[in-house]
Amino acid sequence: MLQAMRKHARYFYFLFVLVIISFIFWGVGTHDDKSVMIIAEVNGYKVTADEYWRAYENTRETYRQALKEQFSEELEKGLNLKEMVLNSLIDQKAMLVLADEMGVSIEDRELQQAITTDPRFLRDGVFRKDIYFRTLELNRIKPEHFENSLRQQLLLMKLSRLIEASVGNVNESGQGDNRAIDSNIKAMAVKSFLEQAKQRMKIKIDRKLIT
Repeated sequence: MLQAMRKHARYFYFLFVLVIISFIFWGVGTHDDKSVMIIAEVNGYKVTADEYWRAYENTRETYRQALKEQFSEELEKGLNLKEMVLNSLIDQKAMLVLADEMGVSIEDRELQQAITTDPRFLRDGVFRKDIYFRTLELNRIKPEHFENSLRQQLLLMKLSRLIEASVGNVNESGQGDNRAIDSNIKAMAVKSFLEQAKQRMKIKIDRKLIT
């Protein structure tokens, strides 16, 4: 089974983004409520238990739909999916720390464009404010929480593209190359950059909360 998964190598590149996007309606962000259980923390950015388990269920369902009958509990254990999701969330928080350090941000116009072009809020190709607010209300999400969460997700994707671009003009021999870089190489570049940055970050993890 694990060998079968390796055939889906490019799929792993999209996992990071999939997990990000899947949170748009889950109110991702730091929580000030001291009663909230914290699974991990990266320089002040928290991964809550609620955030983690929603991410886990979303990721598990994504794999299940993609692999259909090939997906099983045995395969899930072999992939160490729980740890994979935790590491992905920690990476997201580390990316937010990097964004702070690098001065990367999302302007209001970028946030507005993302909202007004979201198909969920359109009718006949036109943004409808009433649909926007009704959709959030049905999902029990306050507009300010949704917009803060969306701004975070846009920031993560923007920073990922910036890191990818830093290797986009260099081929394996170190010379300029305008050809498209394979998505797996881009993923490796982002991961390598992030792992180096994480070495100087203060990371706390409480793994007993995901066992």
